[in-house]
Amino acid sequence: MDGLGVVVIGRNEGERLVRSLESVLDAAETVVYVDSGSADGSQRAARALGAEVVELDPSRPFTAARARNAGFARLRELAPGTAFVQFVDGDCEVDPRWLLAGFAFLQAHDDVALVCGMLEERHPDASIYNKLCALEWRLPPGDTRTTGGIFMARAAAFEALNGLDEGLIAGEEPDLCIRLRKAEWRLHRLPETMAVHDAAMQSFRQWWTRCVRNGHAAAEGWMRHGDPPERYKAKEVGSSVAWGGLVPLMFIGCAAYGFLAPLAWLGAVGLGGAAVAQGWRIQVGRRKRGDAPKEARLYAVFCMLAKISETLGIAQFFLNRLRNRQSELIEYK
Repeated sequence: MDGLGVVVIGRNEGERLVRSLESVLDAAETVVYVDSGSADGSQRAARALGAEVVELDPSRPFTAARARNAGFARLRELAPGTAFVQFVDGDCEVDPRWLLAGFAFLQAHDDVALVCGMLEERHPDASIYNKLCALEWRLPPGDTRTTGGIFMARAAAFEALNGLDEGLIAGEEPDLCIRLRKAEWRLHRLPETMAVHDAAMQSFRQWWTRCVRNGHAAAEGWMRHGDPPERYKAKEVGSSVAWGGLVPLMFIGCAAYGFLAPLAWLGAVGLGGAAVAQGWRIQVGRRKRGDAPKEARLYAVFCMLAKISETLGIAQFFLNRLRNRQSELIEYK
């Protein structure tokens, strides 16, 4: 497709990367794969398929933002006339109809900088953690405030804002989206399937680490864009700290003190009841969005549990900030 380039990023994605590259090589004019220190032969596999390969220098910290920017820069060198760029993670297989749909939409709407579609999970029933990802991808179509990491960008808009912030270890896409909206660009989500995502999460530890990363990203995003009128992640950070930090600590304190003062148990029971009520509200909200009862319950339980890991991520961000230390990449795979 003339005028369309693709940037795929990855690190030790194995067969997932092969599927990802095969899904775009025949449709795009130029495909660049950016590797962040893989040890599984990803670089060799990408070259064998015919992709242009960029290997990031390991002397600098790896981030998804750095990889995407490097891919975009190489794409512009190879094909300066590229108008639109599809960014893909190496664990995603692009739907064959998506590239044409996204391309046509950006061509028809000059005020739109980024367009995305719907993500589907490859094996939603392989684990409860994959199922949680599948539920997370269920988002309404239409104009949107953020797109997520898989999106098609208008090259001129992406370049004008100097791309993604390479200092962010997570949450780089929302940061870009906020900057684009401030520059009066629109962002849009189409109802078409964009890609199939392969979370490959089989353990609680992987899910927990992913939630810690989400908390870190939320805290950093709030520090950058939390002031009115944006108030980015202000509600989410407050909710995580309240339900994942303060309430558990108060519950433990009341329960421990209850050995000396039975009335303290009433406080513990009240706090536990408040957490259950909050989980119920989340479940009702998911049911209104179309989730089945079992799915809504699963999402609500893990949403409340995630508040604890997110609080740890928030604390990690602020602790690094106090120590004036650069945060390190948080990987869950």
